[in-house]
Amino acid sequence: MLNDTLSCLAPAKLNLFLHITGRRPDGYHELQTLFQLLDYGDELTFTPQQGSQLALEAHGPTAADMPLDGNLILRAAELLRQERTDLALGAHICINKKLPAGAGLGGGSSDAATTLICLNALWELGLSEDRLCELGVTLGADIPVFVRGHSAWAEGVGEILTPVDLAAMVYLVVTPDCFVSTQSIFSQADLTRNSQAIKMADFLQGRSHNDCEAVTRRLYPPVAEALDWLGQHAEARMTGTGASVFAAFPDEKSARQALAEMPSQYRGFIANGINEANRPNNRQKVDQSA
Repeated sequence: MLNDTLSCLAPAKLNLFLHITGRRPDGYHELQTLFQLLDYGDELTFTPQQGSQLALEAHGPTAADMPLDGNLILRAAELLRQERTDLALGAHICINKKLPAGAGLGGGSSDAATTLICLNALWELGLSEDRLCELGVTLGADIPVFVRGHSAWAEGVGEILTPVDLAAMVYLVVTPDCFVSTQSIFSQADLTRNSQAIKMADFLQGRSHNDCEAVTRRLYPPVAEALDWLGQHAEARMTGTGASVFAAFPDEKSARQALAEMPSQYRGFIANGINEANRPNNRQKVDQSA
């Protein structure tokens, strides 16, 4: 077992569009979306421990909203060590929680994927990326895109991924003070469920939208207000089912000018779109004796 500690970024994601193309007999929705990874997210540190104890410590600006019992991070760690029941595998996990819950930024899914990737490395399990995706999708449909670590065109329930390289963009992400229930959005009778499938060329020509936006606007007025405010500065869209909204800017200066005018009831951050996230062998290893 490695003695190193891994410090890893769990990147946020944006859904640059979200089309619901159908509903399966099992109740899950067929989707099309484009996942854009960001160079901003939660920061996790993993330290292997003797024995089989798993401990999670949280701090950071949104840590108070993060439940520790039943957390996806611990569930991912438990799932991973079930692959090697012959070993006593423990870890202390510390998270600097920056991404709000219920915001459509993939924070919980990215945290879980980062846990699978980093503990697979620290515990020297040698599981393939495909196997980590198989484990991850049992916890959440968004987890595989973070395991793969590449911006991607997604279909199915979000697990059929085609890596894409997107043009470099600067995003302003704004989150109103509300928690959006994805389950509630997808249960609404007036949710559009029959959008036509599109191609990448359609997206590049502006023929895309977010099918959840109208329902989220109706159920969560603060999201509607945030969209309207950000729309005064640039084309504003909602990521996932919300609550976060975002807009692309030509440069960081113009994004910062908009951020400076952001109403105080919102949280906001600026991030660059990235095509590929770092992997454990590229991530910082911390000497425990330091």
